[in-house]
Formats: sequence, structure tokens, C-alpha cells
Amino acid sequence: MTAQEVRLCGLLLREHFGEVVEKVGVHLLRSGTQNLRAIFHETGISLDLVKKTLCVLMQHGFCTFSSGRRGPGSPTEYRASCDRILRILRYPRYIYTAKTLYGDTGELIIEELLQRGEMTMSSTVKTVADRLTQNMEEGRSMDYSEVTSAFSKLVETHFLQRRLPVVRSGTTISPTPGAPQTSTPPATPTATSQPESFPDCYRVPHVTLIGKGKRRLSSEDGEDQRNTKKAKMEPETHGDEGIYWQVNFERFHLHFRDQAIISAVANKLDQTSSEIVRTMLRMSEVTTSPTATCTKPLSANEIFRSLPSSYNIARPILDQYLTLLVDDPMEFVGRAGESGGGMYVVNLHRALANLARATLESVVQERFGSRSARIFRLLLRKRHLEQKQVEDFAMIPAKEAKDMLYTLLSHNLVQLQEIPKTPDYAPSRTFYLYTVNQLQTARLLLHNCYKTVANLMERRMFETKESKRLLEKSQRIEAILASLQASGAEPEQLTEVEEMITVPERQQLEALRLHVNKLDSAENQTDETIFLLESYIGYTVTS
Repeated sequence: MTAQEVRLCGLLLREHFGEVVEKVGVHLLRSGTQNLRAIFHETGISLDLVKKTLCVLMQHGFCTFSSGRRGPGSPTEYRASCDRILRILRYPRYIYTAKTLYGDTGELIIEELLQRGEMTMSSTVKTVADRLTQNMEEGRSMDYSEVTSAFSKLVETHFLQRRLPVVRSGTTISPTPGAPQTSTPPATPTATSQPESFPDCYRVPHVTLIGKGKRRLSSEDGEDQRNTKKAKMEPETHGDEGIYWQVNFERFHLHFRDQAIISAVANKLDQTSSEIVRTMLRMSEVTTSPTATCTKPLSANEIFRSLPSSYNIARPILDQYLTLLVDDPMEFVGRAGESGGGMYVVNLHRALANLARATLESVVQERFGSRSARIFRLLLRKRHLEQKQVEDFAMIPAKEAKDMLYTLLSHNLVQLQEIPKTPDYAPSRTFYLYTVNQLQTARLLLHNCYKTVANLMERRMFETKESKRLLEKSQRIEAILASLQASGAEPEQLTEVEEMITVPERQQLEALRLHVNKLDSAENQTDETIFLLESYIGYTVTS
């Protein structure tokens, strides 16, 4: 965990939860594991606020707790997770993916769960149905069954999962207030846990909800009114009390990884090739482990039967496409086993490594020019080269090649390896070889990406703070206009209210919105690079 990661985590916590949560979260990231008393004394925040802040962090999965290091009876200790906090940066992408796959209902379900951290199915369905009803025409309402169906689909495809039980000292303790204690076997409370360790992880409970607009006709009678008041006073039950759901971030990440590979194949070859790779990934997404370097082997017949009928690809054409994909230097698709045969796999690790390499080459070209990118690309392929060899292979004059190599070396994009002929390391008897360590360079670029996003967020916060008064005025006027339109005001009244914002102020607001949109877009694009580099580093380290 670097200083730039901690800085970015602090900015994300401040923007979404406020300065108090930021202070406690950053303190835990820098200090490591600490108990409640230590956090209270070292942060200078009141004990009540520290407790509430820890509850917020734990509800969103940013903080975990465990028994003290001194054994049973010692104070509970808390630890913040940098990786989980950095996922806040990807929230818009999660929401947009849910909208693409499951429409507005899926979008709102994911948005509510990301905002609350965890919710029961019944409360999620009711909240989303109410929000959808507000956006519909007057007199219409969203039925609970439609939202329940979308929720169930998200669970079936593993985009949602139950909050896993937390076990300590042989007793299962739910981190959410009001959740019942159970005798579930111990399981690690992380989103990466597999259903094998928690069998009910993706089991949808039977929820009893009365749909919208299904009120009894005799509700105006006095007896029914008394029964309704009595029912309101009693706690409402839906059959899923204590079962809390959360977003399965790892499932979204697998989807992003697959989409990156499919998009790369489409750009490198054509749309038909990308559809074949998409089919292979879809067929093996259930049977392939999230950490596997390649998918399960698939025969050409299986792929042919699973292809969409709209493409009308004949079997001989499919064989030609598979051969083309196998022979492509990017190695997105390979043959299963050393002997080859008719079984095919998608090389997940190699695909991510090639995408990461293309990203590194692109960065070098943008920063240092096409000739430096040529040298960098040459070193990636040849591994180790002397300066004279670099000059000859890259066909660049000696002076320019030397300057470019030293520039890349000073930015840690290229490493220099010394191989002495004798033990005294005399320069005249030593080989100096230039090389590129792709994993180390990817980590360096990832660190720079964190710094870039933090700078973009600080700039956006500064721009918003500078125009705070104008933004508040614009919001007040928009609220007044909405109120007047709802009450059926005259056009002259609406025009008079609109003129409360002068022409220069409108121009300033428009320039601010344009600038903020550009900063937001830059943050999202940088996060795509962050995800690609994180995936490549994760696969390389674990494989």
C-alpha cells in the first residue's frame, strides 16, 4: 500500500461519507490494526463518532474486525481494507453494467446496495419500486413482482450475494444489527468467498410482499382502519429478516475482464471473431475458477452449437476462425494440451498480459514519442540487449538511442543489468544489458494512475468549491421552478424566476459543468487502465 493509494482512499471517503469517516479510515490505513480506544485517542474524535464511523466502514465492507492479538477477552481490533475502498472509484461502472444487462430496475437495485452497503431483499425491492413509481406517469405504479424478478436474476448470475457470516471464538456474529445468530460453519467474511464455503450464498429467500395498488376496497370502514393502525404499530415481517445482500464485486470484475478481451479481439480481428470468443467465455464462466489462467477446454462442436443463430456461421468457417485465433500473436485463444487436438481454451492470463503490454507501449509513445516506444517494444520482445544492439535493431542513430535509453532508465521504465566477466566489476570487462521488467513497469504505471485519479478528484473538488455559491443558487431556482410547474403557474412567472440567473452566471455554470464532466470522464478512463493493470498483476502474482 503506497502513499498515493492512501491519499486516493482518503479523497474517496471524504467525497462519499464526509471528513470524519475520512479521518478514521486514513488513520486505520496508516496505522494498521488498532482497537477502539487507540483509534479514539489518536484521532481526537469523540468516542460516539468513532463507533458510528466504524459501523459505516464495516457496513460497506471497508473495515473488518477480529479478536485482539492477546487472545480471548482482549479488545476487538479493526483493520481497514485499501482495496475495498478503492472500489468506490468503480461504482459508476458497476451501475452502468447493471443498467446495460438488466435495465433501469437492475440499475437502481445495484445503486441502492452500493449506497447502503447491505440491505435485505424486501427493503431493497420496496425502495426501488417506490423510486420507479416516482418516475412513472401519474396514476401508474411499479409492482413489487417486477423488481423481485430483476433482483432474482441478479442473484442467479451471481452479481448479488448474501452477506457472509462473521465467525469469532466459535460463535457466529452478524456484523449487521438485528441479524440473528446462526450455527453456520466458519467462513471468511469477504466477497471472494465461494458458494462451497457458504452454501446459501446465492439462495433467494421466499419474501412476502403485497404488490402496489392492491389495497382492500373496504379500507375506509372504521374496523379496517383500526386494524390498519394496529398493523402499523406491530413490526412488519416479510420472511427475510436477518438475510442481508451485498454486491459481488468479483463477479463484476470477471465481466469487465471478459469484455476487455472481447473488445480487444474485435479491434484486432473482426466482430465475428469477438463473438466466437464471447461464446467461449460465456460457456465456461460457471465451470472456470476466477483465478484460473485459462478457461475449461471446449470442442469446436460445442462452440458451434452455442453460437448465436443470427451469425449464420458454417462449421468450416468456424474452424477457419478458430485457426486464425490460435495463430494470432496476441494468443487470445489456444489449443488445450501440448498435443493440440480439437479442444480450445481462452488464455486469460496471456490475454491480460498482452493488453497490459499494449497499454505500457501506448503510455511510452504518448510521453516520449514513437522512437522511444520502438526501443521499449524492442526490449519487451528481445528481453536483453546491449546499447549497440538497440541502435542496430531499432535503426536509430547512436546519440539519439543513447539519450532515449537514459531517459527511459531515469523514469524506471527500463532497467540496466550488469553481467561482469570478472569478480571486480571492472567497466571494461562488464556487459551492460538493457531490459524491461513488464510486471515492475505495470506496478509503476498503476502507482501513477492512482496519483492521476487523486489529482483529478482534487481539481474537481476545487472547481466545485470555488463555484459553491452559484451552484446553490442554481439548485434553489430549479427547485422553485419545479414547484411552480407542479402548481400550474403562468409562463410569465416561470420566465421571471429563470431570469434570476444572469447571462454571465449561466455561462459560468455551463463552463463549470463542461469542465467537471471532462474531469469525471478522465477519472473513468483512468480507472479502466487501473482495472486492466490490477487484473494483470493479480493473475501474474497468483499464477
